[in-house]
Amino acid sequence: MISTAAAVAVASLMTAVVMDLRYAVASSEWRATLSRLVVYCAGAVGVIFLGIGYARMAGAITSMAARLRSGSFLEGDRDSLPTLRGLVQALDERLAESNRAVRQFQTELKDLEIRSQLSERERRHTEAILYSLRDAVIVIDGSDRLLMANSPAAQLFGFDPENVRHRPLAEVIAGEQAEFLELLVQCRRNRTEATRRELEISQGDRTRTYETIVSCVQTDGKVSGVVAVLHDVTREKEISQMKNDFVSHVSHELKTPLASIMAYSEMLADGEADDEETRKEFYSVIQSQAQRLSRLIEDILNVSRIESGLIKVNKEPASLTILIEEQLQMIRNYAEEKNITVTAGRAIVYDQVHVDKDMMSQVIINLLSNAVKYTPPGGRVTIGTDVDEAAGRVRVTVSDTGVGIPENEIGRVFDKFYRVAANNKQAKGTGLGLNLVKQIVEKVHGGRVFVTSKVGAGSTFGFELPLATTRQAALV
Repeated sequence: MISTAAAVAVASLMTAVVMDLRYAVASSEWRATLSRLVVYCAGAVGVIFLGIGYARMAGAITSMAARLRSGSFLEGDRDSLPTLRGLVQALDERLAESNRAVRQFQTELKDLEIRSQLSERERRHTEAILYSLRDAVIVIDGSDRLLMANSPAAQLFGFDPENVRHRPLAEVIAGEQAEFLELLVQCRRNRTEATRRELEISQGDRTRTYETIVSCVQTDGKVSGVVAVLHDVTREKEISQMKNDFVSHVSHELKTPLASIMAYSEMLADGEADDEETRKEFYSVIQSQAQRLSRLIEDILNVSRIESGLIKVNKEPASLTILIEEQLQMIRNYAEEKNITVTAGRAIVYDQVHVDKDMMSQVIINLLSNAVKYTPPGGRVTIGTDVDEAAGRVRVTVSDTGVGIPENEIGRVFDKFYRVAANNKQAKGTGLGLNLVKQIVEKVHGGRVFVTSKVGAGSTFGFELPLATTRQAALV
């Protein structure tokens, strides 16, 4: 029984040794692991010798007890027999105690093995959580050596986390990230529990902003490492700046018509319009500025309604050629003031679409007015329609000979509040017109907007819509 218990205990110890070896290979924590291996090996050797000794002693005592019971032991000295039997009984009791101690030791080893497995599982679970985070996470030890880094951190700083573990962080991260390194070192030296700072980190030709949270890890009152979490807030900063720019632009756009309305109203109230013709001129200015103000407010409300899904849509079959012709009459007066020629392509026989007429008219007028706005005097604006019956699509394009759009900004011209920085002086605006076009075409009507442009040569904006079915077209 004792030898069996010793064998089980040794097997348990060897299991723990193998687990620590696997953990050592995985984590590279050699010093702590080797110390545990030494303890395990010493324990195993002790258990082996203890089992052998107990086995020999048990054999001798069993043999002696058998001889005592049979009466073959010390036949010549019957008086000492009770004493010897007492001694055997005492030895049996001690042997039973030893067996109980071995079983308790075996139980403790089993508990230790279970706790070790649970600890290993928790460690792997914790690492899996950290590696699954989208934010960049970096952990260094008390000597500023890299202990762990997840994939976003490796991509951000450009290193392989498996090949640089336990190397000084200053060797792993490029020298231009000195501010981040200094933040980690200061946190370790000052034992800062948690600190937050915004850092700008260069990635190629672009700089991104990260909200960085750094915390010092302390164990038994000593600094054992530092944890840094970097959250990309570049987009949030851009949106915040866009909102600020929008408020600034809208404030300017609102103030301009309001100032005109107030000025001409005051002149009328003061009696400065002496004749009917002057009064009509003042009324006309007030009316046009009020309409401008109304359009601006309506654009803001429409974008908000479409995004929230609260806008009412009344779709019906309509001809794009007719809708375009109606808007051309409105835009030509504005174009003539700038000496810009506006022409339309040939009429299309079948260009029926199922749309909200008011919204689609808004799309057409926004594209035409945008083209005229950014075209210098003497330029040309052309609107055309093409039908692809095989694909069941109709395309409308508005081309101009204007200032054009830089290539790196083309992808953002339909964003809300966005205006091309190079063209801000060319014309005023809020950056809502093209976004409203995108919202109406894509979100409300299931179409697609597009743009091509070349700086100094002009731009072509347009959209595609599905053709109306035969049943829908018959309702026109």
